[in-house]
Amino acid sequence: MHWGDFFQDLEDQLSAQHEADRAALDAEAERLRISRMGLRDRLRGIAAGGAPCRVELCDGLRVEAPIGPVGADWFSAAPGDGRLLLIRIDAIAGLGLDGPALVASAAAVQGDPLSDRVTFGFALRDLARRRVPLTIGGAAGRVLSGTLDRVAADHADLALHEPGGHRRRSEIRGFRVIPLEAIAWVRVEAGAGTALDG
Repeated sequence: MHWGDFFQDLEDQLSAQHEADRAALDAEAERLRISRMGLRDRLRGIAAGGAPCRVELCDGLRVEAPIGPVGADWFSAAPGDGRLLLIRIDAIAGLGLDGPALVASAAAVQGDPLSDRVTFGFALRDLARRRVPLTIGGAAGRVLSGTLDRVAADHADLALHEPGGHRRRSEIRGFRVIPLEAIAWVRVEAGAGTALDG
């Protein structure tokens, strides 16, 4: 055996061991990152990939749509019928993705500091300010249509009227005070004119 071959063999073994150690450390770092990933992080990954997602909610609603902007405790979905859904993250019963989209959704995606601070209540206050007609789906499966009059810290006042109609005194059928935690989703009708769909 030549000394040159001997040292080359040792160097190759050392290099292979270094690569194996590095791969083990990378795998452990990835497992740690995934263990800290929340559902909101996963939604951001799904949104970044742009693939349609089958969203199943606690009230039984199922919708297939790309995921849009993700806020502090909610996300949006646009099913393609001109409507916009605002969905509370804690109302999710399950998400369906194909294999490649599932893997891609676990990639690290940097959040937007401004979007991360926009709460569900804040988004609803914007809809109330715009007097947007909407439909609210409750966590228990109840559906109400109307216009939000005001949104407080943990509840909202809804003037009830026909779906897609406008809040006119003659069309109001009543009022409801709804705790925000009882709302699973809010559907904004087509052409309602909201900036939340961008």
